[in-house]
Amino acid sequence: MISALRRWISILRAVAFATYKEWSAYRSHMLLSLFVGPAFFLAQTFIWKAVYTGHPTVAGFDLHSMLLYYGVSTVLYYLTMDFADWNLQMHIRTGSFLTFLLRPLSHRWYAFSQKVGHRVLGFFFEFLPVWFLLALAFGVVLLPAHWGWALLSLALGFVMMFLLNYTVGMLAFWLVRTDGIRQLFALLRDLLAGTFVPLTLFPSALQPLLFFLPFQFTTYVPVRVFLGRYELAGRTLALPVIVGIQAAAVLLMALVCELVWRRGVRRFTGAGA
Repeated sequence: MISALRRWISILRAVAFATYKEWSAYRSHMLLSLFVGPAFFLAQTFIWKAVYTGHPTVAGFDLHSMLLYYGVSTVLYYLTMDFADWNLQMHIRTGSFLTFLLRPLSHRWYAFSQKVGHRVLGFFFEFLPVWFLLALAFGVVLLPAHWGWALLSLALGFVMMFLLNYTVGMLAFWLVRTDGIRQLFALLRDLLAGTFVPLTLFPSALQPLLFFLPFQFTTYVPVRVFLGRYELAGRTLALPVIVGIQAAAVLLMALVCELVWRRGVRRFTGAGA
């Protein structure tokens, strides 16, 4: 068991480092985030200042808390974003996925290791610059209320985002081309994860459903844990409780991903290889 764990860690380090070096050659592409992230935050600032005119609080948020929510959501996205769905469907469609089946290496672990390397690069070229820009230009200093729980929740959100996207990518075993489905899923995922608006702004009748869907665990939960208070569907949960629920949701999603993998890989024909 220990030797297998060491092997997995060794593979993760090697693939992550190779991915880091590969994408470093194209790091200028990431500089677009220096404009997109702050522009999105600036737009939210104008919108919510207008909304809060004459209203001290909205859905339990005052204006400062709402702007903190969007600030945290903006920078955490740079640490959790994922391209596993696109990458997997491309390999399946072209047949190059066959080479991974012939290797003594799980493609999922390989893809996860790629994400680690890519997001480490994103930490330096997206997260840190935008964090400082929000602090200097908008006066929004983003520091977690509880470092330990915030980092743990972020790590779980990182894994959940990967599992969701990888599972969607596996639809290519059945459909070959999944561009439309992936785009629709990404829109629904971000909407139901609290990326566009906090989930407490959704109708109260819908919030219990949002609580049990996996999407909140990619964004809404890490952001609320970062801010030090979790609330949804009339429930106010302590940080250890919601992070524990988040961990259970990640384990359940890993099981779903495994089941889809076992059924999907049987359908792979290697067409195009």
